[in-house]
Amino acid sequence: MKKILILLLLLPAFSFAQNHEANIKKIFDAELSQGHTYENLRYLTKNIGHRLAGSPSAAAAVEWTRQLMESYGFDTVYLQPVMVPHWVRGGKDIVRITNSEKHGSVELTALALGNTQGTGPGGLIGEVIEVKSLEELRNLGTKTQGKIIFLNGVMDPTKIDTFEAYSGAVGLRGAGASEASKLGAKGVVIRSVTNRIDDVPHTGNQRYNSDYPKIPAIAISTQAAELLSKLLSEQPNLKLYLESHGQMLEDKLSFNVIGEIRGSEIPGEIIAVGGHLDSWDVGEGAHDDGGGCMQGIEVLRLYKELGWKPKRTIRAVMWMNEENGLRGGQEYARVAKEKGEKHIAAIESDSGAFLPLGFSSTGTEEQRAKLLSWKPYFLPYQIWNLDRPGGGADIGPLRDQGLILIGLKPDSQKYFNYHHTAADVFEAVDQRELELGAAAMAALVYLLEQEGI
Repeated sequence: MKKILILLLLLPAFSFAQNHEANIKKIFDAELSQGHTYENLRYLTKNIGHRLAGSPSAAAAVEWTRQLMESYGFDTVYLQPVMVPHWVRGGKDIVRITNSEKHGSVELTALALGNTQGTGPGGLIGEVIEVKSLEELRNLGTKTQGKIIFLNGVMDPTKIDTFEAYSGAVGLRGAGASEASKLGAKGVVIRSVTNRIDDVPHTGNQRYNSDYPKIPAIAISTQAAELLSKLLSEQPNLKLYLESHGQMLEDKLSFNVIGEIRGSEIPGEIIAVGGHLDSWDVGEGAHDDGGGCMQGIEVLRLYKELGWKPKRTIRAVMWMNEENGLRGGQEYARVAKEKGEKHIAAIESDSGAFLPLGFSSTGTEEQRAKLLSWKPYFLPYQIWNLDRPGGGADIGPLRDQGLILIGLKPDSQKYFNYHHTAADVFEAVDQRELELGAAAMAALVYLLEQEGI
């Protein structure tokens, strides 16, 4: 009798789990057989292209994603105004060795960093000093006066997690120009932040310290950096000519694009899911982060296709200006707090549209334990890693509101081949991997809206 009673008590939980398994399979089956994610990404990248905040193409992306979500019949679709920085590249970026005893004049493949002040058409010329770290730069003291600093820091190839390697190297890009300017340098050249040796330069954001002059900052490809380092070791008096035309113009009005399906039972609890709509002004922003945006929209579209009504409100958010300001994420969090909205979770896909391996998260021990308890539902889809810390840049400003922050974690080994480059195009995205990521996000949203966290 006692055994029968225990079985009767366990039966509802068993049925509940079976129901989840069946519904998650429906999500994956629908996405992998008739998903819209890939074709939507094709339109975004091929018809609109790169989408730097403040640009006409960013404005076009805002309007198209609004219309796309309206066409799917989401309960509410709206634009959230946000003022964004407006930086323009303005012309071709040039880095040239002028006095090599072996090669004479040598052009190095280059791309100015975002938000930088250009040299103008006259360019500048100077002797070069190579450093591998900010500490090494600071130890040079007055030796940097009037020089061009070559910041030749590398991503650690022994780090299996390429984002960990990126974090260890990207500080040179972000702070190098101001640190060099503080010491009297007149320009910086930085090795592209990637773990691949090739001739593709990577742009990215850098931040000026307002206490020091704004000096030009230009990235060169890793192949060019290897050559420059070699020639400097043989000829310390090497000179570079730099030319760039970047300008920071007045802030412009842009928008976060938001679509939602309202919860049927607990509408006041919100789950946000999406990516950042802006990209750099080279390539097409396919991996960074067009894929994440289209995956976020697809989560809600799958609910409409399957005829489901969530218990809690789910919201697709296309954040604007992650790349060179994070204004969209900050404004979204500010408005949510002002309105007294209660987010229980936010999920961001901004690590490339590659094969999904799991999710990272930041939250309380209880929240993260609940997330980890759902691992068995994902194992049939070879999604296994749910215990890593992390989240996402755009959802980070929501942190103090008590929700769990979650990042989709795909296989990152190839991500930094494309990150912030002209190579980040639609053709670099695999349809099945993109769709598996969309289905994984939809499955997690399903568990969150059904069970809470």
